[in-house]
Amino acid sequence: MPNMRHERVRELLKRAIGEAVRREFNVNDVGLITVNDLDVAGDLKSAVVFISILGNATQQKHALLVLEQHRIRLQALVAKSVILKYTPTLKFVADDSIVRGNKVLQILEELEKESAPKPDANQS
Repeated sequence: MPNMRHERVRELLKRAIGEAVRREFNVNDVGLITVNDLDVAGDLKSAVVFISILGNATQQKHALLVLEQHRIRLQALVAKSVILKYTPTLKFVADDSIVRGNKVLQILEELEKESAPKPDANQS
C-alpha cells in the first residue's frame, strides 16, 4: 500500500506534467494530450505517464513521437515546479482506457435497447 507522501507526490507530478504538456505543445499539431494517470516507482526515480490523445491517428502517432523527443525538456519543467531530491525519469505510454470505456458503454446501451419491453400495437 503506497504511503500518503507517495500519493501526494504522484498527484503533484501528474498535475505538473499535464500543465507542462499543455503549455509546450500546440493542439493543432499533436491533438489534445491529457495525463490520465501516473505510476511512480517506490524510490521516485522513474515514472510511467499514462496519456490519452484526442485527435486523428496521425496526430496520435506524432504526439507520442514528440513526447518522447521532448522528454528531457518536460522533465526539466517538472523539476522546476515540483522540488524533489530526484526528478523521475518519465516514460510516456498511450492509455486507451477511455476509448475502451466508451465502447463498453455503447454496448450496454445497445443491450438495454434490445431488452427494453416493446409497446404492444394491439393495446390502446
